[in-house]
Amino acid sequence: MYTLMPFSSGFRWLCGAICFFAAYGANPSDVDWKALQPEVLDYLTSLVRIDTSNPPGNESRVAEYLKLILDREGIRSQEFAVDPNRANLVARVRGNGTKKPIVMLGHTDVVGVQREKWPIDPFSALRKDGFIWGRGACDDKSLVAAELTVMLLLQRQHIKLDRDVIFVADAAEEGTNSVGIDFLVDQHWPDIEAEYALAEGGYASARDGKVRYVEITTTEKVPHITRLIAHGTSGHGSRPRPDNALLHLSAALAKFADWQPPMRLNDTTRAYFERLATVSAPEDAWRFNHIADRSAMQKIQSYLAEHDPGDYSMLRTSIVPTMIAGGYRSNVIPSQAEATLDIRALPDEDMDHLYGELRRVISDPSIDIVAVGRDHWRPTPPSRVDTEMFQALQRAQKQMYPGAITIPAMLTGATDVAPLRARGVQAYGFGPVVEEREVALHGPHSDQERLAESSLYQMTEFLWRAVIDVAATKQTDASK
Repeated sequence: MYTLMPFSSGFRWLCGAICFFAAYGANPSDVDWKALQPEVLDYLTSLVRIDTSNPPGNESRVAEYLKLILDREGIRSQEFAVDPNRANLVARVRGNGTKKPIVMLGHTDVVGVQREKWPIDPFSALRKDGFIWGRGACDDKSLVAAELTVMLLLQRQHIKLDRDVIFVADAAEEGTNSVGIDFLVDQHWPDIEAEYALAEGGYASARDGKVRYVEITTTEKVPHITRLIAHGTSGHGSRPRPDNALLHLSAALAKFADWQPPMRLNDTTRAYFERLATVSAPEDAWRFNHIADRSAMQKIQSYLAEHDPGDYSMLRTSIVPTMIAGGYRSNVIPSQAEATLDIRALPDEDMDHLYGELRRVISDPSIDIVAVGRDHWRPTPPSRVDTEMFQALQRAQKQMYPGAITIPAMLTGATDVAPLRARGVQAYGFGPVVEEREVALHGPHSDQERLAESSLYQMTEFLWRAVIDVAATKQTDASK
């Protein structure tokens, strides 16, 4: 049994008694968000302190923590697991069933850490200067905390719903999905089947505290992990050889400094840059409006590659070397050396053609190109922007950030919604408010991952507004 943190065993009950049943009225939007903040913060800090680095994961510790809270509030939940140490939790607040459910999806594992690179203990959930520091603060335990809070609010306020709201805290998103979302989709689909899904992926972009736009991801790139294996002749390190595997591999990797697949816009990215131009400074707006112009294309892409790698990646299938290995002694020329390429393909990329292009560019018969493969990430159609859910997300943006706009976007990474989209679920990624200068240094997978406390609270409210908008029984319906 997992023991709740001290705040959870005492003060949370006081918050539940005083804040929710007294301060929160019957109106679904009547929530005292300031009174709610200590509880939401406690959920996130407690989750960050549970080390679920993948591998090995140990996500069952989070599932057990969440289940204790949900059980105490009278919300039924189930744990589904291939590996008993890596459980997925599924909870449901039931509606009247006149509409299909909404699923809120958040993963409970995190990428590993190099502790010596961190300025703090990465699992301390340190609060400093208005931020929560730690692995998972951004990716993805803040979303798990927000989704848990929404479930509790639905239950505590006795919200009448036209559709069930499902909370899925899934395991193994960071690389081993066979025990996570793939397992749930293949073996427990009736327990998570929904019309709409809300998950990670987007964010609200702010400059000097003012939100400029809310990015909602409607599609995402497809990962294709690929290995380059260079072969040569082993020998003594004192005798240079022209077929040194390390030299051939290095020459191959250097090609990607000057070559990337060509730019290709799709419907989502075209709309993204068009809308982004409307809230950008004149110089940036010019770039976004002329991004496909042949006369300016190279100049604009070079600028984005240096100053905005996220937008640059959105333009194309990207190829990035991420790992290299070779040799075992300083005086031995190795017969083999390997590098890993993280290829993030556009959804409609012809991979056979791309691998042919890789062979042409590398142009070295001593190097094998081996596709490692991640079958659960398959190209899927983008989610539509004419749905009730996307419109609800836009309304939530207008209510919370009236001077901003909503922009559909293509995520350059990958999430667990791909298997849901493959089943026809209209899935949308959203996220916290992030200052532009925060992204590069303090974002997901970084050695200084952190999240502003204010962003956690705003993300929770944003999610609540969108869910209530689409799921709650309207007064006109209730009176019929």
